[in-house]
Amino acid sequence: MCAMTVRDLVPLLPEPAELRARCRAIALLDAILGPYAPTHTYRPNWRDGVDLACMDNGGGDQYAIVFDPAGVFLYGFDHESTATPWREEERAHWPGLLDGLPASLAGYPETPEFQCAGFFDATVCVWRETGDTEWRCGPVEFAPDASDGADWLFDVVVDRSPRAYLRFAEQYFERSVDPDAVAAILAGSPLTRRTVACLSPTVDYGAVAERARGLGHPLLDDPRD
Repeated sequence: MCAMTVRDLVPLLPEPAELRARCRAIALLDAILGPYAPTHTYRPNWRDGVDLACMDNGGGDQYAIVFDPAGVFLYGFDHESTATPWREEERAHWPGLLDGLPASLAGYPETPEFQCAGFFDATVCVWRETGDTEWRCGPVEFAPDASDGADWLFDVVVDRSPRAYLRFAEQYFERSVDPDAVAAILAGSPLTRRTVACLSPTVDYGAVAERARGLGHPLLDDPRD
């Protein structure tokens, strides 16, 4: 059975604006369900005019999605995949991983936040310049049984339904999660006290509302009113 790789991921990625909105919503859900150690985060204005969405599962796997005026740069790292740079004594990227990365986004693999001991640890890379009509990746090739992490790292951002996030949340937080509340936030519906309470009855609504405002998520019940 062939594993899904970056080449299969590319056509599944939503348009940049939809991807950004989904990343914000996922970060808000994590802030409600696990405010002290969220797996998914979103940092508006991480750099001047640049937003950053991240996932870190605490087990050595991660992804980052950079929303730059010049375009979007996305990478993931699956430490157990065939494409891990650690497969060789001197770390090396999978052949073709970064080939074709445009100059406007080429600085991101050199970003210190994306490096481990001075090396860009990545097994999946995708990009899309502003004005382009397609997501693109390097000319990587894999054997049928090889993997790069694309088959699971980005489930929650490519699944346009709530299913992938619900699977993640129920497994990670080890409890049932209200599907209607998850669907409402993923759809961008204005946040309400009821929605938040359905997800986490004990969370501080004022803190959640503040986080929602920072993410640009609309509020129906604003504690400042």
